[in-house]
Amino acid sequence: MADPSLQKLAPKNPVTKKPTAKKPSPKKPSPSIAVSAPRAEQVIDVVKVSATGYSAGYESTGKRPSHPQYGITYSGVKVKRDKNTLSTIAADPKVFPLGSVLYIPGYGYGIVADTGSAIKGRKIDLYFDSVKQVYKEWGKKDVEVLIIKRGSGKCTEEMLATLGKAIQTYKSLPAFVLEEAI
Repeated sequence: MADPSLQKLAPKNPVTKKPTAKKPSPKKPSPSIAVSAPRAEQVIDVVKVSATGYSAGYESTGKRPSHPQYGITYSGVKVKRDKNTLSTIAADPKVFPLGSVLYIPGYGYGIVADTGSAIKGRKIDLYFDSVKQVYKEWGKKDVEVLIIKRGSGKCTEEMLATLGKAIQTYKSLPAFVLEEAI
């Protein structure tokens, strides 16, 4: 027989609950997969720069979405932000020629695809998809960037695709891919 003290705790008219089907939880975006910093032997140089965030919007470029060159960099490639692979960045081509590949701590791999009227000397602009993202994720920082490949003065969509695929595959940027792509 059941313990009488437990019977006092049981409700007089128990209500039986029907099992309810679990509602599927809303699909969450896949988390970022961190890419690895380049190995020490891949780093050509370390340069301290002032890095600011920018977007393709009017606030950063003076262009609106209806402009034919909206979101198009100086090199002709479309701006891109991808934490898991490679993003386009702007730099002074006298310091970092177009096509240069940098690793920016806290941002990831960037390829110099753009220039800017205010980007002179040791300044770089890091591309973000929106102004809100610029303020939330970056703003302006002094940072030491790792140069892993000096560019040849050009940046193409093919280079972006090759480097992006390599980073996605290896979670870093192997030297053999850099030699083939740049």
